[in-house]
Amino acid sequence: MKRTLNGWHVLAIFGGCFGIIIAVNLTLAFKAVSTFPGLVTKNSYVASQSFDADRAAQDALGWTLETTLENDVLMLAITDVDNRPVRPEQINATLGRATHVAEDIKPVFEWDGTALKAAAPVEPGYWTLWLEITAEDGTPFRRRIPLTVEEAAS
Repeated sequence: MKRTLNGWHVLAIFGGCFGIIIAVNLTLAFKAVSTFPGLVTKNSYVASQSFDADRAAQDALGWTLETTLENDVLMLAITDVDNRPVRPEQINATLGRATHVAEDIKPVFEWDGTALKAAAPVEPGYWTLWLEITAEDGTPFRRRIPLTVEEAAS
């Protein structure tokens, strides 16, 4: 018995395809909204008013940062213009994924004489370190440092 393709079949195929597209789009939209970590700043206009002055103050410190994340240890070495290690007055750091806050950790840094080190047990992948450091003279120093953790070789 030979079957024919009639208008109802075409309508069902057409409706099924659009139903799948709509379902996928709604799922992706829900995931995007539910995993968004939020705003970086509450009022970007207010933050922009002091941006140039803040940047100039940070540049005047002459600091260079070297950051590594290996074997579950986060190392942050700060050096000044004369290449001497810098031990900041205060440090506030968050290590997390760029896409969600579920895996964010607050590393507790310890000074080893030349660098700051903290335990950071993280999974392989892309991570971001958000730093807020206060210099000895009270100058705020902020950085966002992207990091990649490679999968351990077996």
